[in-house]
Order: sequence, then structure tokens, then C-alpha cells
Amino acid sequence: MARRWMSWVPAAVVPVLVGVSGLIGAATAGAAVDLPNKSPAQVLVMVADCTVNALSGTVEQSSALGLPALPAGVQVGASGAGATLDLLTGSHTARVYLDGPSNVRVQVLEQLAERDVVRHGSDVWTYDSSDGTVTHLSIPASSAGRHVTVPGEVPTPVDIAGRFLTAVDPSTQVTVGGDTRVAGRTAYDLVLTPRAEDTLIGSVSIAVDSETGLPLRVEVLARGATKPAFTVGFTALSFATPPAALFDFTPPAGAAIHQQILPDRAGTTGSPSPAGTAAGSSASAPTISGTGWSTVVRLQSGTLPSAITTSPMLGELTHAVTGGRALTTSLVSVLLAPDGTALVGAVPIDRLEAVAAGR
Repeated sequence: MARRWMSWVPAAVVPVLVGVSGLIGAATAGAAVDLPNKSPAQVLVMVADCTVNALSGTVEQSSALGLPALPAGVQVGASGAGATLDLLTGSHTARVYLDGPSNVRVQVLEQLAERDVVRHGSDVWTYDSSDGTVTHLSIPASSAGRHVTVPGEVPTPVDIAGRFLTAVDPSTQVTVGGDTRVAGRTAYDLVLTPRAEDTLIGSVSIAVDSETGLPLRVEVLARGATKPAFTVGFTALSFATPPAALFDFTPPAGAAIHQQILPDRAGTTGSPSPAGTAAGSSASAPTISGTGWSTVVRLQSGTLPSAITTSPMLGELTHAVTGGRALTTSLVSVLLAPDGTALVGAVPIDRLEAVAAGR
């Protein structure tokens, strides 16, 4: 299947930038599974050769990253920084429909509301029923094959597994654990264990469908932990092609529609670039320090959405450290420097401080 995430983002950072057990455990119960033995290489080939391009399913996501509790009265919203934080806390349910790369619908189900992300060809619509917000995103022809990540969208097991598997290198030990069952389907348990000592990640477990090679569930454990800090997996799944009408979206009558244009592969949209910087120039490109599980990404000033950098929640979630303010979780650390740059990695915060200081 196509790799659909930005190649420079460390795999463990995906839940934060997308912003990214018990319910999943209930879906795995049942008769014991005894599949034909396969080597790690054979299971990796199954994933690489997966040809599933149509499905309907329910996805459950659960996060227990050890984020500091917000004080009473601070609300987590459905957009901007609120949507990012919302996906990093508690459990969430989404219905996912797929018919090829250009027909995708994700319905994030909340207690009293629903958020929809619908892609049909070059059009992407988002809708939040809590406030009636509608956004229309146009995808340029040069970017037609790209996956569109929308704030507040629950990532699927395919998304997360694809990013982790793309990053597999000699710094990763790959093994096959016990056979399992997810969403009523038998699966191999592909386990990725970092050999690096300076990463927060203990292991990543990917349940791979025994018939199709589709990733069905991903569990990420922090180093030294026995329970996942982040889990996303199917609890129901069908490979029947969804009805075409699911990918048609009509804005509700009277809704205000916010128009956006996705930058093309060169980074241009036809609009002036901020601060006089040429669109797509290296000035806005992230820089990388380290390799494998110890990778640190430095995001240039202005890269993070202003909804995050100016959010009142920022002060509640971060603490002062040498070189700026830090957000620390069990899987990911973020260092926000005074000059507006941000360092992100699946490493302890002191590693980010050292990179910021040039050590």
C-alpha cells in the first residue's frame, strides 16, 4: 500500500502532529488463534504486497500518554490545538470508509457531536456538527496522489503502521509474537523493538491480517511499560466496497464555508509566502538530528499552526526548561524555543535540549 505520511516525521511523533486499549482488548477476545508460522520478513512482505483498496470499518483509538491534567474550566475544542489535544487524551471512535485513494470518509463520533472528513477526487470537506463549521480544501492536480491529513482526524491503523514500517532500519529488532484476533479476523503480531537506548519507545506491536496483509491494530508501549500508551485498531471491518453516495458531501443550508488550497509538491499555492520567504524554499524545511528511533526533528519558526502556539492551553501543558518550554509525554517530547522553532522526538527532553544547544 502507498506510504502516505511525510517521510521526515519520526513515527512516534505522528500522534502528536496529527493530533494523535481496553476497548481494543474486547475485540480480540475469542477462540485461540493458530496460524501457519511466518518469519518477520514474510510478514513484512505481506504488508508490502497488501492490495486492499476498499473497506468499511470502525476504528477505536486510545491514548494514555501521561499528559498533565488541565485545570477545571479549560475546554478541549474540536478544532486547532483543541482537536490535537482531544486526540491525545482518552478514547475515540471513528467510522472509516475507503474506495481507492481518492474516495475516503472518516466520521469521528463524539458524545454529542460528529466530525466528518470526506475526500472525493480533488475535493476534501470537513464538517463539525457541534458548531456547523464547514471547510473545503482543494487538492492541486500535482498533489492528487497525496494523503490529506486534517486536524482532528483519527488516524487509522494503516496510517500509523505504514509510518512505523517505513522507518524500520538496523536500529530495529523485528520479531513475530503470538497469533491474535482483531475485529473478528486472525492476525500475525509483528513486533518492532528499538535497539537504541535513548528513545522513549519500548516496542510497537502491529497486528497484520493473515489473509490480506492489512494492518488491523497498532499498539505502542513506552520503555519499561506493560500497557500501551497509544492504541489504534479496527473493532469492525468489511472489505465490501462502500456505497458511492458516502463520498458525496453537501454543506448544510446556510453553513459558512471556509475555502483552503493545499500547497502543490513545490509548496506553492499562488498566494504570497509569509514573511517574504519564497514558497517551498529550504528556509521552512525541517532539519534532522540523529537517526532511527533517536531522530530529532527541528521545525522552523512558523511551521506549527498558530492555533497551537498561541493557545491558552500551551502554558498549562508545558513547563519551563533550559532553552524554552517543554511538553513531555510517555512517548514523545516537544521543546518550544523562544525563537519560534520546535524540536520533536521520541526521546527524553534532555536530548532535545542538547540538540537545541548544539551538543
